[in-house]
Amino acid sequence: MKRLHKGFLLVALFVCLIFTGFVFAEESQIEIDEELLKSIAAQFPNSVLSEEEKIKELEWFARTSAPFKGMTISSVGEPIPTIIWENEVLAPLFEKLTGIKVMSDAIDEGMVVETFYRQIASKQHIYDIYINDTDLLGTHMRKQSCVNLTEFMANEGKDFTNPYQDFDDYLNLEFGQDYDGNQLQLPDNQFVNLYIFRYDWFNDPKYQAMFKEKYGYELGVPLNWAAYEDIANFWTNDVNEINGVKIYGNQDYGKPSPHLGWRITDAWLSIAGVGDKGVPFGYPVDDWGLRAEDKIPKGFSVSRGGELNGPAAVYAVDKYIEWMKKYAPPAAVALDCFESADIFGGGNIAQQISMYTCFLASDAYRSPESPVTDENGNPLWRLAPTPHGKYWEEGMKIGYQDCGAWTIPVTTDPEKRKAAWLWAQFCTCKTVDVEKFIAGVTPIRKSTVWSDWATENEGRLGGLITFYKSPMEDKFTPTGPNVPDYALLAEQFWHYISPAATGELTVEEAMDQLAAKCDSLLEKLKTPALSPQLNEEKDESYWLEAPGSPKAKIEEEEEPRTMPYDEMLERWKAGETTF
Repeated sequence: MKRLHKGFLLVALFVCLIFTGFVFAEESQIEIDEELLKSIAAQFPNSVLSEEEKIKELEWFARTSAPFKGMTISSVGEPIPTIIWENEVLAPLFEKLTGIKVMSDAIDEGMVVETFYRQIASKQHIYDIYINDTDLLGTHMRKQSCVNLTEFMANEGKDFTNPYQDFDDYLNLEFGQDYDGNQLQLPDNQFVNLYIFRYDWFNDPKYQAMFKEKYGYELGVPLNWAAYEDIANFWTNDVNEINGVKIYGNQDYGKPSPHLGWRITDAWLSIAGVGDKGVPFGYPVDDWGLRAEDKIPKGFSVSRGGELNGPAAVYAVDKYIEWMKKYAPPAAVALDCFESADIFGGGNIAQQISMYTCFLASDAYRSPESPVTDENGNPLWRLAPTPHGKYWEEGMKIGYQDCGAWTIPVTTDPEKRKAAWLWAQFCTCKTVDVEKFIAGVTPIRKSTVWSDWATENEGRLGGLITFYKSPMEDKFTPTGPNVPDYALLAEQFWHYISPAATGELTVEEAMDQLAAKCDSLLEKLKTPALSPQLNEEKDESYWLEAPGSPKAKIEEEEEPRTMPYDEMLERWKAGETTF
């Protein structure tokens, strides 16, 4: 028996030595494969890191990923240029570096959300990790559907968290944090929704004189909706055409689809003046017109203290529809967001109030052959903050910013969570981030927007880099955490906005029905945490007379206000956030 025990120990020792030797050999192989590290580092010449620092970070990924070599993981996101670049450029490099194969898909945003929901509901594996908008933060928080990254990094993911990741360098980690500051989602890409206009046309003395003569004030960047409307009419009807081409003073999209819902939920209501003061979202009434008290959703309808069918919301949707019909090309009503994306780049649109800046990565806005650039590819367009509607007040949310963020479903296998976490960190690390910004113009790091490349190319992106360097940047925020089921509730918007756009319903009827539908869904919605509890209905006068939102109807129109763009740019740089 002793002899058998001794023999067993010898065998065990021998196996241990073999395994240890294998591990040492594998680590040694990674350590000495300097040419691989150098060749990958060379793919990111504009990084904020030195060559030595890049290689050090890449070596950490190579060493740490050793237990997962040969593993295949799956990830998915929407088909914006940044994510396509990650899939086509970063995934093959990550596999060479780590031995982990990434099967990465880019599918419609609605399908990303629907697939995540299906995976959680069925508890079946579909994808290991998602790039999922932080608009769903309130959903994840209440349904407890994703891995709490704060807890993960402190426990089983600790050894797999990049020591060089520098989380303090992120522009807006808070976009993916719950009420208590837990990180549920890690930003992968951010793009803001801004006003875009033809800087060359607005600065033409002929058009400036024409505008001043008719409207009595200077042609410039509109600071409010009254000015935007005048300018839209000016280009569409007064100028009408330039060099024989029909000109429009607005561009938008109205196709009956989920995109139409997002057009409204992406802070259009709060830009008009729906909701209360407060950033990142109004409190107690937020940028969807949803009332929440002590983190509990209480209702959308004015009769329950919400504002989704209040005068400010009706005004917001009415102006969206009116401007699209009067001042945009006739095809606009049949386009979705992606189909509309490059229309401004066609050269016959003077201004657009709602532009997702991720689309500025396309050749339509950057190529020397584009009608909206000069012969060197420099933009003839510029970006500016979104003008506000007449119900907006100082201290309210001033605009929308999308944040696509890495989100690990709780259904993902524990070992694959670690490998997927490595992939997410690789896509967001300092080694790669500037190059990713060049490809997709969706920055997530402070060091990127202050990098040498960004400073040297600030003028080539029409004010985008200046925006991200300004204190205004973190005041443009995603949907807040009050919304308890983003997909379910956002889905309702387009079903009611669409018949308002076609004239089947008045805007008032559409918003009344939408608010009632959303309330009925809230009433039925039960979540593991912070479940909705509707307020009892009261006469609308009770809430309209109370402080804050909802707000009573404003009959008078506001005075149109504009500002010269170059003056606005200097005020941005000086730190001003409202004008």
